[in-house]
Amino acid sequence: MKHTYITLAACLLFTAGMQAQSIDEVLRQIEQNNKELQSQQHATRAAQLEVQTQNNLEDPSVEYSPFYTKGITGMSSSELVVTQGFDFPTLYAARSRSGKLQREALHRQYEATRRDILLNAKNLCLDLVMLNKQQGLLEERKKNADELLALFEKRLEEGDAGILEVNKIKMERMSVQTEVSQNNAAHRTALQQLLAMNGNLPMDFTSRDYPQVEALKDYNALYDEVMATDATLLAADAAARAAEKNISVSRQSWLPKLEIGYRRNTSLDEKSNGFLIGGSLPIFSNRKKHQIARAQAISAQYQLDNARLQAEAQVQSQFNEMQQLTTAMQAYDVELMHQTLDMLKEAVTAGQLSIIDYYTEADNVYRNLQAYMELENQYQKLMASIYKNRLQNDVRISTSQKHP
Repeated sequence: MKHTYITLAACLLFTAGMQAQSIDEVLRQIEQNNKELQSQQHATRAAQLEVQTQNNLEDPSVEYSPFYTKGITGMSSSELVVTQGFDFPTLYAARSRSGKLQREALHRQYEATRRDILLNAKNLCLDLVMLNKQQGLLEERKKNADELLALFEKRLEEGDAGILEVNKIKMERMSVQTEVSQNNAAHRTALQQLLAMNGNLPMDFTSRDYPQVEALKDYNALYDEVMATDATLLAADAAARAAEKNISVSRQSWLPKLEIGYRRNTSLDEKSNGFLIGGSLPIFSNRKKHQIARAQAISAQYQLDNARLQAEAQVQSQFNEMQQLTTAMQAYDVELMHQTLDMLKEAVTAGQLSIIDYYTEADNVYRNLQAYMELENQYQKLMASIYKNRLQNDVRISTSQKHP
């Protein structure tokens, strides 16, 4: 089978005319095209079908034996035996209930995997938003440097400026160009990772706006939501319930296996028919199975307890971190910083401020804007992690792509 791989450059060319996508649209597209998710979906389906086969009847058995006697031409007699073996009837009911819980556990594991993949994709989108914002700031810096360079080169020719001032502007342009190259490299890396998650199918994401997030004020409400919806916790709970139910199955495995059948014997002068009824006691094949099932149930319960403790600790730490980030972001006045940059440019253009003093002050403002952008990105990714279990319902796909 021939595979076609679309390079990042080709994707960028293809998407040049496409309408920019929102984060939700990107996530919906990734859910349909992500190879890991498709693989996990089919693996989960296969595992669920395998669980169902554990409760199937045994295959029927057919035996035919011809007998030959010395002095008699041809077959002197024959025997035909048809048998069907099955477990004790109550065992099928127990395995059916256990299988239902096992299939639920497999589905919950798939949902946890799906959530983590979508969260990784959303984090990449949030990183791209930050890089796009930084790109806009760098474009502004480069534009200012170009305008100032043209102005001061003219002043140098007229004798109103020194060569040091012109060189300072040129060094600023070199510094900005270096940051632009670094930004482009980081952007291409993040976009390539996003494309890989989308099966290398093209997409266009150029947004410079973060999604609106719900402010968190009530810790108890957040705790209740997480403990009720966390995919990892739900998967551990389903696995523990399935393991506990398997103990009752192992108890009934001591019941005898039954066998019924039909027997037909023929000879030269007579034929006889009869029924076969038998059974077997699982004395040896069932040894230690109950102990194994109980140990597995205890292990699953400990895993559930650990998952619950981890979820509780994560809720507390993320809520505290969110409060700290919110306080830190409130310390920045973004509008004031942009106004300051405009005022500094007006002052240096009017000759009220030297170019050295201008860049001393402007660099400090740009560093603060950069720090705010990184802080804003950290906050958005934290909120995405806090609300990660909502991705299970927020991202919708077509009916043909329903989960197992």
